[in-house]
Amino acid sequence: MKTRRNDPAKINIITLGCSKNLVDSEVLLSQLKAGNKQVTHEAEHSQAGTVLINTCGFIDNAKQQSIETILDFVEQKKRGEIRNLYVSGCLSQRYREELVAQMPEVDGFFGTTDTDLPNILNTLGADYKKELVGEREITTDSHYAYLKVSEGCNRGCSFCAIPLMRGKHRSREIEFLVKEAKYLVNKGVKEIMLIAQDLSSYGVDVSGKKQLDELLKALSDIDGLAWIRLHYMYPSGFPEEILSTMAERDNICNYMDMPIQHISSNVLKIMRRAINRERTETLLANIREQVPGIALRTTLLVGHPGETEQDHEELLGFLERTRLDRVGVFQYSHEENTHAHTLEDNVPAEVKQQRFDDVMILQQGISLEKNQAQVGKVMKTLIDGKQDGTFFGRTEYDSPEVDNRVILEEASGLRFGDFVDVEITQGLEYDLVGRVR
Repeated sequence: MKTRRNDPAKINIITLGCSKNLVDSEVLLSQLKAGNKQVTHEAEHSQAGTVLINTCGFIDNAKQQSIETILDFVEQKKRGEIRNLYVSGCLSQRYREELVAQMPEVDGFFGTTDTDLPNILNTLGADYKKELVGEREITTDSHYAYLKVSEGCNRGCSFCAIPLMRGKHRSREIEFLVKEAKYLVNKGVKEIMLIAQDLSSYGVDVSGKKQLDELLKALSDIDGLAWIRLHYMYPSGFPEEILSTMAERDNICNYMDMPIQHISSNVLKIMRRAINRERTETLLANIREQVPGIALRTTLLVGHPGETEQDHEELLGFLERTRLDRVGVFQYSHEENTHAHTLEDNVPAEVKQQRFDDVMILQQGISLEKNQAQVGKVMKTLIDGKQDGTFFGRTEYDSPEVDNRVILEEASGLRFGDFVDVEITQGLEYDLVGRVR
């Protein structure tokens, strides 16, 4: 008989998908530890007998990764390497009935609603503690963290399944966000990334008006919070009043992540983005005018039903002229129960791939030119880590994991989370190289 080495009382949480999922896992970790549970996050050798997988269900690649991860742990359970297996998150919320039928080895499925967290805790033998609201474990590097300011989305983008998984837009009140941010700063966090499905609409559901500017001012006043970074601004209904605040406040990074998805008015209309090319270009120009030197990051979607070759060429021309600082690109995924799923997926897979490659190659050259233009400048850099004996960090113009790093030549004795002045000596396609001054 196989000897069980793993302890069923020990819990290992696996997180897949976006930073919003990561925050959910961090809250769960905090609640479990408060319930005296032995819990780890993505530990390779945790000897945990219970595994909970927090899944992503956004697009095909993410869904496939989630399914493969579940099946991998199903096999471990069959071999007796773990005893209990649970699944939570977006994939579970969206496909619970199908997953229950197809994966009977999983002991329980949980979604993303307000009741799922207490249900998970109860299943794992812990009570939900309301007094811990605003507190959580930090699984990122200890000097930065994500702050989820709202949940869900009221937008009707044709291609997006997020409202199916996360529900309607629900903002968290400013006082609770300030409390959580202070908690994070007291734990050593120096940089906070504001995240939401739709950051532009923050506060509308609570007060009837946009409150992002008010939130930014309140967070900016927190002692010890060095950098505040904005992620996932929606271009339609953009709260332009925040721009003067960004320009005035030193600890609000000159950085903005605003997924525009496309520039062709034809495609934007099909996508139901409630904006056109002219308004998008005017908005981008206004942002750059009011916040000089800002780094603009965007996400693009190629191959959407109805996208023509002319639309694609229009997008490439826009990128060449506008020269955005950071660009991510996805290929369209035909998601059931979305509006776009009622349309014919009429862009062949090989064309989607070619359009993806076109954008990436063009942006790679733009990124190289922009990075080479930084040579000779001295830039404030946050030390993130060390790899193969070499320290690396980031400037205020780069978010962790998705943007440029600053690779430090001949550096020693640095501490993670420290700020140093770095003279840039070389610009690579996606990284800078420099020396500490």
